[in-house]
Amino acid sequence: MSVSFNLNGKQVAAQAEPDTPLLWVIRDELGLTGTKFGCGAALCGACTVHLDGQAIRSCQTPVSAVAGKKVATVESLSRNNTHPLQVAWIKHDVPQCGYCQSGQLMSAAALLAKNRNPSDADIDAAMSGNLCRCGTYGRVRAAIKDAASTLRKA
Repeated sequence: MSVSFNLNGKQVAAQAEPDTPLLWVIRDELGLTGTKFGCGAALCGACTVHLDGQAIRSCQTPVSAVAGKKVATVESLSRNNTHPLQVAWIKHDVPQCGYCQSGQLMSAAALLAKNRNPSDADIDAAMSGNLCRCGTYGRVRAAIKDAASTLRKA
């Protein structure tokens, strides 16, 4: 079956069974490997992408659910680490092992798209579904606040 959708600003057509997880279509068929497989049960957030601007877990979203919609992966932020979140991530040394980072960035981007001045509680709520084995949650919060400040000035 062919499923057409917009991926990072480009129309694509995926050849997959309707119940194939979007994660595997993005990674295996379309070749974008920034989105990671973590748990496969939508519990860790490593596979977070945006669907029409909302953060979703691509490991549990069937590709049929994105037909005709807009999907954005971590690759959509920037190609050269110039997005305010990526700049802040580097500045605050957020990544340790790095595995959760694409999901963390996409959850943070969804938050900042709606709220350019998030409180600690707003950040904690938005990021609560993203697990970090290295425990860099304090740095994540600081980086989100930094990026929010940059975006407010833009």
